[in-house]
Amino acid sequence: MKILIINGPNLNLLGEREPSVYGKKSFDEYFTILQFKLREVELSHFQSNHEGEIIDKLHEARIHFDGVVLNAAAYTHTSVAIADAVKAIQIPVVEVHISNTLARENFRKHSYIAPYASGVITGFGMKSYELAVLSFVELPDKNE
Repeated sequence: MKILIINGPNLNLLGEREPSVYGKKSFDEYFTILQFKLREVELSHFQSNHEGEIIDKLHEARIHFDGVVLNAAAYTHTSVAIADAVKAIQIPVVEVHISNTLARENFRKHSYIAPYASGVITGFGMKSYELAVLSFVELPDKNE
């Protein structure tokens, strides 16, 4: 199984940005641990601060991957275009957030992506990514 993790804006600063909210590990540090723990899954990751690059990567993923773990970060709450891309591709997408977005500012409580995602995992810190990848083991095909 091949899974792509896509991280949106400012997630390149994990480990530095608001460690009380996002933790002290960089994503690269966490990704190495995740690859070791989930050796049976071929994991790749991509990060961009640019909406169009995230959309392009989602389009590419439909050809090369079995599923996507998407942390669109702030774009979750603003991007109809990313939501449309998730809706358009024929592979499952699990929306992920490190923090519990429902316990934060009001604008973070709405996701444009969630209606088109196979599921949403929020609030478990970096472990949210692991839970999302594990969900693909039992996740039904998006077309069923």
